[in-house]
Amino acid sequence: MAQAHKLDCESVSAECRFIVQSEDESEAVELATKHMKEVHGQDVTAEELRAEHLQVV
Repeated sequence: MAQAHKLDCESVSAECRFIVQSEDESEAVELATKHMKEVHGQDVTAEELRAEHLQVV
């Protein structure tokens, strides 16, 4: 069974229910980075997302 990589914005912000989950870690990080910039106006690096928020489920 393949592992999925999950980033959950709700775990950081109660007002945002965005969740991205993908078997491709790069895709999950790319989508989460785009979400953070477009929705929250924050420039977050892929390394920050991986270190602080990426879950393997």
